[in-house]
Amino acid sequence: MKKPGGAREFLAGMSETNKRKKLYQALFATLLLVAAVIGIVAGVNSRKAPSNDVVLDPTTHAILKSSCSITRFPELCYSTVASNAGAAKRVRSPRDVIETSLNITITAVEHNYFAIKRLAETRKGLTKREKTALHDCLETIDETLDDLREAQDDLHVYPNKKSLSQHADDLKTLLSAAITNQETCLDGFSHDKADEKVRKVLIAGEVHVERLCSNVLAMIKNMTDTDIAAERLRASGTSSTSGTDNRKLLGDMTAVDEHGWPEWLSAADRRLLQSGSGTANVVVAADGSGDYRTVSEAVKAAPDNSKTRYVIRIKAGVYRENVDVSKKKKNIMFWGDGRKNTIITASRNVVDGSTTFNSATVAAVGSGFLARDITFQNTAGPSKHQAVALRVGSDLSAFYQCDMLAYQDTLYVHSNRQFYINCLVAGTVDFIFGNAGAVLQDCDIHARRPNSGQKNMVTAQGRVDPNQNTGIVIHKSRIGSTSDLRTVQSSFPTYLGRPWKAYSRTVILKTDISDVIVPAGWHEWDGSFALNTLVYREYQNTGAGSDTSRRVTWKGYKVITSVNEAQQYTAGNFISGGSWLSGTGFPFSLGL
Repeated sequence: MKKPGGAREFLAGMSETNKRKKLYQALFATLLLVAAVIGIVAGVNSRKAPSNDVVLDPTTHAILKSSCSITRFPELCYSTVASNAGAAKRVRSPRDVIETSLNITITAVEHNYFAIKRLAETRKGLTKREKTALHDCLETIDETLDDLREAQDDLHVYPNKKSLSQHADDLKTLLSAAITNQETCLDGFSHDKADEKVRKVLIAGEVHVERLCSNVLAMIKNMTDTDIAAERLRASGTSSTSGTDNRKLLGDMTAVDEHGWPEWLSAADRRLLQSGSGTANVVVAADGSGDYRTVSEAVKAAPDNSKTRYVIRIKAGVYRENVDVSKKKKNIMFWGDGRKNTIITASRNVVDGSTTFNSATVAAVGSGFLARDITFQNTAGPSKHQAVALRVGSDLSAFYQCDMLAYQDTLYVHSNRQFYINCLVAGTVDFIFGNAGAVLQDCDIHARRPNSGQKNMVTAQGRVDPNQNTGIVIHKSRIGSTSDLRTVQSSFPTYLGRPWKAYSRTVILKTDISDVIVPAGWHEWDGSFALNTLVYREYQNTGAGSDTSRRVTWKGYKVITSVNEAQQYTAGNFISGGSWLSGTGFPFSLGL
């Protein structure tokens, strides 16, 4: 335990030389910190107010005013464009406003990146966790730049290179992830009171960028929603697709053969994906019988930005390591020897100095990540607070027959579009959390016995903006308890979730809910926070814990009675599964 004390008590036991040395170091660190504050705040303030010298012509003013009116921060939206004379002159349509705003946002993110990089270089005055948190910030801001530049490229070809719905979902996903990344940076400085001074340095720049991203997202959503509605109106008189196509778009794709392959998967695709028969790119074996002894070595050796599937076969064994599949490692697949046999485990945690983000045993960020027949585990235990088994920020990622085992914060569905089929997730507090668009289907979700006095929360979803296309969907699954909790579950209340952020969204569809879930179903985060803005939904669930007659009465909670409304949250609609899940080789269902 830390003992109370201040600079006077600390200096009393030191020599005069050491005193002066420590004072100079402290002063230097403080000056650098102040310089960083000034740099970030000055950068933000310089972009806030429009210049008095810029006079917009009536047409530009009207277009800009109209476009910004549908955003959450309309004054910021208007001023960032109007204050840039060169940019304002190029505005001749609502789409020009989006592209110009996006360009300005990229510049703001670049400014933040270098300001934080400068701050990270003053490490002498920072704690272990603060250093890690600053590294997390640089990583997530770097990813934000990639997301925004990809959105920029997508806008240039909109709406010609993809279907309107695909364009819309891709663009909303990119901006949603960019917003989430700013929150993640700040969340790294919320574990301890000592973090507050660094958080204060960063918050102005991060919030500014988040609001710029929010405005771009709102305008993109408005544009794509309008275009999709017009397209549907034009197509309303045309004939529907064939029965076979409808089955592929909306039907059940979970049927498998005796080898566990989807029945609809072609023989060629099976050969491509069947790493066990010699098509693995590399083999990992702890006993030295493969190409590598550790999973990290195999990932490091994998090609960057691969456009084809790169299969890493992981033989049975316990791999004690932290594995990072970075953003450059795309289309990587982990294939184990069965979830009970292939185990990747570690124990990083917040109590011992990590951030939640950095505590993950396995972090999958590169797009197109797949995993099957593996256990991801964090053994830190319930007393170590946040300790993640698996963190996923990989877009179009999927997991089949995997276990995620930990206590608090087991599965971090951080960002982008994710799918889980026939998996087991076990934990205690907020054990499925994050701000991805994530669908868990045919999964077993089990609460474990927590520490004395703790409550179990199955989910803690982190949507911060109503326009983000994110949320946690649990579909055709089973919510229950592990054996250590079952006999004492009356002493440890378990809830379906609580709102981590203001627009938290969690939907439970056609799932068996055991009596481990208390009748109220859902729990507050902090008083009345988010109770009116959250989106918590239940639809046609079964089991002893599914009775909704005694559920919470918050404005944001609702029992779905409409099939059309429920269909919004299927894998086919919520994560655009029809366009990518077939390529995983995993079973799935796109409809209800």
